[in-house]
Amino acid sequence: MSARFGVLGPLLVLDGAGAEVTPGPAKHRALLVALLMSAGHTVTHDRLVAAVWGAEPPASAAAVLRVYVSALRKIVEGIRTVPGGYLLAVDPEEVDALRFERMVANARRARAAGRVVEAADALARALGLWRGRALDGIDGELRRAHAVPLEELRLAALEERIELDLELGRGAELIGELRALVAAYPLRERAWAQLMHALTQAGRRSDALTAYQEARGTLVAELGLEPGAELREAHERVLAQELGRSVPNETPPDIADFTGRRAVLGWIEAALPAPGAAPVHLVLYGPAGAGKSALAVHAAARLDLPDGRLHASLRDRAPGAVLEDLLRSLGCPDGAVPSSLDERVRLYRSLVAGRRLLVVLDDATSEAQVRPLLPTGAGCLTLVTSRSPLFGLEAARAYPLDVLEAGEAVAMLARIVGADRVAAEPDQAHRIVRLCGALPLALRIAGSRLARRRGWTLEHLADRLGDERGRLDELSAGDLAVRSSLALGYRALSEDERLLLRRLGALSCPDFAPWIAAALVGRDGGRVMESLAEAGLLQERGLDRYGWHDLTRLYAAERLVEEEGPASAVLAGAAGEILDRARRARELMLPAEPGSGLTLSHTVERDLATARLAESARWLAAERSFMVAAVADLHRARLDEAAWRLAFYLTPLFELGAYHDDWRTTAALGLESARRAGHRHGEALLLRSLADLHRAEGRLEEAAGALRAALPLTERGEVARTTLRLGLVYRAQDRLSDAERCFTECLAAFGSGQGGGGDPRGSADALRALGELRADEELSRRALELYRQLGDPRGEAATLLDLAALCLAGRRTKEARELAERAAGLSRRLGDRLPAASASLLLAGTARAEGRPEAARAAATEALAAFESHGDRRGTAKARLTIAAAALDLDEIDGAVDALACIMGEFDALGDSRGLVEAQGLAREARRRRGLR
Repeated sequence: MSARFGVLGPLLVLDGAGAEVTPGPAKHRALLVALLMSAGHTVTHDRLVAAVWGAEPPASAAAVLRVYVSALRKIVEGIRTVPGGYLLAVDPEEVDALRFERMVANARRARAAGRVVEAADALARALGLWRGRALDGIDGELRRAHAVPLEELRLAALEERIELDLELGRGAELIGELRALVAAYPLRERAWAQLMHALTQAGRRSDALTAYQEARGTLVAELGLEPGAELREAHERVLAQELGRSVPNETPPDIADFTGRRAVLGWIEAALPAPGAAPVHLVLYGPAGAGKSALAVHAAARLDLPDGRLHASLRDRAPGAVLEDLLRSLGCPDGAVPSSLDERVRLYRSLVAGRRLLVVLDDATSEAQVRPLLPTGAGCLTLVTSRSPLFGLEAARAYPLDVLEAGEAVAMLARIVGADRVAAEPDQAHRIVRLCGALPLALRIAGSRLARRRGWTLEHLADRLGDERGRLDELSAGDLAVRSSLALGYRALSEDERLLLRRLGALSCPDFAPWIAAALVGRDGGRVMESLAEAGLLQERGLDRYGWHDLTRLYAAERLVEEEGPASAVLAGAAGEILDRARRARELMLPAEPGSGLTLSHTVERDLATARLAESARWLAAERSFMVAAVADLHRARLDEAAWRLAFYLTPLFELGAYHDDWRTTAALGLESARRAGHRHGEALLLRSLADLHRAEGRLEEAAGALRAALPLTERGEVARTTLRLGLVYRAQDRLSDAERCFTECLAAFGSGQGGGGDPRGSADALRALGELRADEELSRRALELYRQLGDPRGEAATLLDLAALCLAGRRTKEARELAERAAGLSRRLGDRLPAASASLLLAGTARAEGRPEAARAAATEALAAFESHGDRRGTAKARLTIAAAALDLDEIDGAVDALACIMGEFDALGDSRGLVEAQGLAREARRRRGLR
């Protein structure tokens, strides 16, 4: 069957009689190409609109698209309207690009089966379909999405066909074709290596060595790089034939700019077996681009094994084909290579039995591929590189290879670019490292581009890499490309694995748990996520948690848009599960909050309730980075209802853990989403959240302003809660009468049902606030009893601490200590470090009052560590004040004076007048006592 539609050149359409048909203007052609490249499959309206108009379609795009389709139907049969889009019902064999891909795949299968002549002829026929540049005359997203991969496949097929012809001994016939190929693609090292091979077959070894020097000169001049492994290996083979060497030395030469990896190099060298000892097999595994092959080559250059080095690039090659190469390398004549795999394995083992060899097996895909290639000779060492750990490989040891450490990554960049350029822009060098994710392949490409363009600054390249949309495009130089490396792994995945990986690309989070996989692809998502980790595209980040490299994330996002459309559809499908889990965790953290359905009676087992609350806090803390990223993802996708609700649900987590940056980011995004959606209640809730944040940070005017803005938007049932927060702000501002008025109004509203619906939790919160303001133990004890009845251990712990402070103020130190210890115990069981630190600080004050300054300093120092780790400036200042006071009690006057000077400045910056007054009083006392010395 001949192709009726051609895209391997200018767009070609033939009618039933074989006559060429004009497909119409540019947008008609773009529409037709989009349908052709998915022939037999549905293409959604959104994808077709994007193909025709790009990122900014006109408002009338949908209507105009129907007109274009109608016009195309007059010249192209088989365009069908289907749910969600259109489908071109033609046999893929009628589309030259699809036919080309099939023919290449068939040729590769023939090659894998050992049918070399059939494979070479099939590739030649496939290449004959090309009439020029792919999609010639088609521009925009279609070209980037389809033409570039097709051109890459054409070049790969051409090189594979040439390689097969070389295997068949046709080198002399290929020299002219290869000369033209290296002239057109002077940076494509494989073509140069094949030219050298062809010249060698033709008996022109000196010309082959000259070709190597030409290739090396071009690479150094254009990229600033020495030749890569394949070209150096070709050079070594030619030299070996020239010199008549009998000991194989197939590993590529050492990497000139290799950097770091001292730990794994030491591990390899320590594993080298002694002469006569059992062979050792080592697996170096890690993600695409981690530098596994470079490490294996560098390690091989450092090892001295007397009987030679073998090297095989496995990829998707069958073990039999690799064994054929290894046998020839070991001196087996062509005619003596057995035909069956079993016979080749037996012969290979016989030939290596008496030799002490190093065997490097690069880019292995499975244990079954590697097992027949392992040497069994005593003292042999095998280095296997793979994206998978190959744990099923018997008697092998594995080492995980991750990205470079920051220092190693900068050093690598300096060795490629030049130390002087990196020293001139150290911050930009670190920025490039960060944007490349410290991935060796990405760094090598980035460095190559800088080495080739001496006029570029590091800042210029960093700015180009800073745009996520084009980062993978930037990370390409010659035949090095991060996208191509990732594409190899992607194509090797199963359908389910590819589906999950690209749908994960809708998320910007650095790591995730298996539950999100189930939300994205169904209940088997967790199992598929494990498979992706085994394939090296995800990395385990602790128990039941996975992460990935940022460049893998960008590639997955590209595949999602290309294969399924905008990320918003995937996010919309997962939003329900994300919201449901966050809402349930919030309900456990805030029992008895109206609407939670979790008001607990006093009969609930308190230990069980406390354990559930602690578990909820731990879950949210583990999911914090994911949830923060999810808010941004939902906001970016304009899924506004989900975005503002998720931001609201997360507020208790951020408040409890003092995660102020995350709180600020999500609350601002949630507020914008609520306003964009016109949701007044959501806007009020997010304004209230921001007010809580402002109050926690000491920005009281901003807090009051946010609450006043929220009140007109607040639903009746939430007015009292907003008023209560306003009272807390007034309390912090020393507007005590205003604060008392707010608390009193709220207490009446919560108790009577006016605006609160008879809200016992609200009553407890109002009683606690009023008790603290009035220093009224009776009110605080009423609040404590309510929290206990509600099954709210967090409220109970906070109120116990309030009562402890009142007892301390009344010099009832024993009672204060007992209450603070109970509060500390509850907070620790809940996993609440900041409340536990506040309890430790109060225990420090109690110890001071009891005349135990050493105990006071120890307790305050423990609290200080927690406050500092959470970035709590106010708590940190109070802890340091207590430590300075204890130092004064211990007569360490000079240290106390110096510390208090800094502490006064911190309280002043925080706007904490009470803390400042207390610090000033201690400072005066310290200076007085120093003057008496």
